Amino acid sequence: MEALSRFVVRHRRLVGLLWLGALIAGVFAASGLSGRLDQSLSMPGQKGYVANQAILKQYGNGAGREPLVPVVTLPAGSTVDDPAASAALTKAFGDVGALPGFRVASYADTRDRSFVGADGRTTFGLVYPHMTQSGFASDDVINVASQRVAALLRQDLPAGTKVDVTGTIPLEQGSSSSKSGPGVLAETLIGGIGALAVLAFVFASFLALVPLLVAAVSILTSFLVVFGLTEVMKVSSLVQFLVALIGLGVAIDYSLLLVTRWREELAHGHDNETAVHNAMATAGRAVAFSGLTVGLGLIALVLLPVPFLRSMGVGGMVIPLVSVAVTLTLVPALLSGGARRLDWPKLRHEGQAARGWTRWARLVVRRRWVAAVAAFAVLGFLGVNALNMQIGATKSTSLSQSGPAREGLDTLTAAGITSGVLTPIEVVVPRGQDATALAHRLAAVDGVHAAVAPASWTSGESSLIEVLPAQETATSASRAVVNRVRDLADSAAPGALTGGAGAFEADMVHAVYGNFPLMLTAVAIITFILLVRAFRSILLPLKAVLLNLLSVGAIYGVVTLVWQDGHGSQTIGGIPATGAVTGWIPLMIFAFLYGLSMDYEVFILARMREEYDRTGDTTAAVVEGIGRTGRLVTSAALILFLAFASLASGPEVQLKVFATGLGAGILLDATVVRALLVPALVSLFGRWNWWLPGSVAKVLRVEASPVSAAAERGREPELTVAG
Repeated sequence: MEALSRFVVRHRRLVGLLWLGALIAGVFAASGLSGRLDQSLSMPGQKGYVANQAILKQYGNGAGREPLVPVVTLPAGSTVDDPAASAALTKAFGDVGALPGFRVASYADTRDRSFVGADGRTTFGLVYPHMTQSGFASDDVINVASQRVAALLRQDLPAGTKVDVTGTIPLEQGSSSSKSGPGVLAETLIGGIGALAVLAFVFASFLALVPLLVAAVSILTSFLVVFGLTEVMKVSSLVQFLVALIGLGVAIDYSLLLVTRWREELAHGHDNETAVHNAMATAGRAVAFSGLTVGLGLIALVLLPVPFLRSMGVGGMVIPLVSVAVTLTLVPALLSGGARRLDWPKLRHEGQAARGWTRWARLVVRRRWVAAVAAFAVLGFLGVNALNMQIGATKSTSLSQSGPAREGLDTLTAAGITSGVLTPIEVVVPRGQDATALAHRLAAVDGVHAAVAPASWTSGESSLIEVLPAQETATSASRAVVNRVRDLADSAAPGALTGGAGAFEADMVHAVYGNFPLMLTAVAIITFILLVRAFRSILLPLKAVLLNLLSVGAIYGVVTLVWQDGHGSQTIGGIPATGAVTGWIPLMIFAFLYGLSMDYEVFILARMREEYDRTGDTTAAVVEGIGRTGRLVTSAALILFLAFASLASGPEVQLKVFATGLGAGILLDATVVRALLVPALVSLFGRWNWWLPGSVAKVLRVEASPVSAAAERGREPELTVAG
C-alpha cells in the first residue's frame, strides 16, 4: 500500500487523466449497453429448458413463457352453449389463432368444459404469441399482442361482451399507464441525492463531493468493462441495475473510509503527503480486503450451472474490484492535490473518536452478555422464520393490483375457474404417439385441473398437450404436480418432454439450490483464509464468517415474513402476500449481502486489530474501534439503504423484494450485528481474539500472534467487568 501510495502521489496528474478517460469512455459505453444485454433465462441441459426450446423451435412460441389468457364474459342471458354465442366464440378465437406465429386453445376448439366458468357465461382461452428465436418478447410486444387479441375478440363477439386479457406476463407489467418506473439512471440519481445528504452530514464540508466523484467514475468504468464483457459472453440485463446501485454504495463506502482516515491523520499533526500514505497503509488495506470479500461473495453465482446467474456474478464482481482500483488510486491522487481545499468549512474534526459511539461501545462492553443475548434473540427469531421460505414464482394476486389484467383475473376466479390456468404445463409428445389418449391420463393426475390436446397443436415432429394445474405452479408443493406430470409422460410416451414455466422453475430450483451447500462451503472457506491473513487471527475470521451467515439467514426471515407471508408487504409495496419468493432472489441476496456486510466487518475489525497491536488491550481496542468506525459504518449502511430503496421504487415485484431484502439486510447488519453483537463478542473472547499460531502464520506469510504473548502484553480489564 505504501509503494502504491507513493507511486500515485508522484504521478497524480497521469492517474487523474487516466480515470478521466475511463469516465468519458464509460459515458458512451453506458448509453449503448442496454441493447447488448441478454434478456433470456437459459439453463442448458435442464429438462424443462430443453422442452421449452423444442416448443419454441417447432411452434415459434411458448419457450417457457406463460400464455396470455383472454377472459370473455358473454352478455346476461347468454351462455357458451347458445348456438349464436358458440359460433361467435369459434370465429373469434379462430381469428386470434390465425395471427402469424400465434397458438390458441379454448372451449371453442376443444369443447372442454374446464374452459368454462360455473355461470356458463365466462370462458377463457390460452394464447401463445409469436416469440423471437431467443424466446424473448419485450413488454411492448406483449402489450401489442394483448391489444390485438382483445380487439379481435370484441370485434367478433356479441355486443355487451366483456373481454379482458390477463396472464402472468400482463399482470407483471400491470396496465401500461400504471407500471412506469424511474429507470436505471433516475434510480441512480435518487440514490445519489440521498448519498450526498448523508455525506454532507459525515464530512460537514465540501469533501462530501469526493466520494460521489469516485462513485461516478467507478460506475461508468464498470459499465465500460461490462460493455467489453458483452463481446465474449452473454450478460444479463439485470447487471446494469446491480452495477449502478451497488456501485453507488460500495464506491462511496470505500472512499468514505479512506478520506475519513486521511482527515484523522491530518488532525494528528501529519503533513498532507504523510497523511495520505498513512491512510493508504491502514484504511487502504482494509478497502483492498473488503473489495476481495465482496468479490468472493459473488463467486457463488459464477460457480452455478445457470448461465444468466453466472453472468450476473461476473458482471457483479466488476463493480467492487473497479471501486477498489478507483479508491486506491484516484482518491490519494485527489487528496495529495487540491482536495484539501474542499475541506471547508470543516465543521467536524477527526482528532478524536466520536463521543456518542465511544459511549455506546463502553456500554456494550459493560453489558456484553445482555447485548449478545439480545442480538442473538433478534437474529434467531428471524432465522427461524426463514425455515418457512417457499421458493417459487410470485402469486398472480400479488402482481398488478389494477388494470385490465387484474380485472380479467378477478373475473376468472369469480366464475370459479382456478388461477392455476395461468401457469399451464406443456407436454411435447413425439410423432406417432397418441396425444389425446395421454391427455386423458394426465387429466387424472393428482393436482391437475384439466388436460387437452388441441387438434391444431401439431408439427411435423410432435404434438402438444396443455395441462392446466389446479394451483399455480409457484411453491414447492404445487411444483410436485409438475413432477407427477413429467413422470407419467415419460413412462407413457417415451421421448416426451415436459415444459412450461413451472417445469423451468422446478429445474432452476434444482440447479441452483442443489449445489448451494457446496457453494456455501467453498465461499466460507476462502473468505476465512483471506480474513485470517488480514486480521492475523483464527477466532475473528471464524466469528466473521459465522455472523455473516447468521445475518443472511435473518434477512431470509425478513423476506419470508414481509413478502411471502404478507406482514407489511401492503404497507411497503402496496401488494398482498406473494406466497413464495422468486427462485433467484435468495441466492442473489446471499451473494451480495455476504460481501457487502463483510465490508463493515473488515472496517471494524481492522481498526480493532490496529488498536490492539498498539495498546495490547482488548477493551481499548473495542472502544476505539467502534468509536472510530461506528459513524462510518452506519453512514455507509444508510447510503446503501437509500440506493436499494431507489431500486425498490420501481414497479417490478421481484425487484422490490430483492431490493428491500438487501436494504433491510444492510441496516440489520450495521446495527444489530456490527454495532451490538460484534463488540459484545470481541469483549467476551478477550485475548483469544488475537491468537494466530506460528504454524498457520508461516503458511500465510504473516507475523504470528501467540496468545501467551498477548496475555503478557495485554492488560485485560474487560475480563473483570461485570456482565
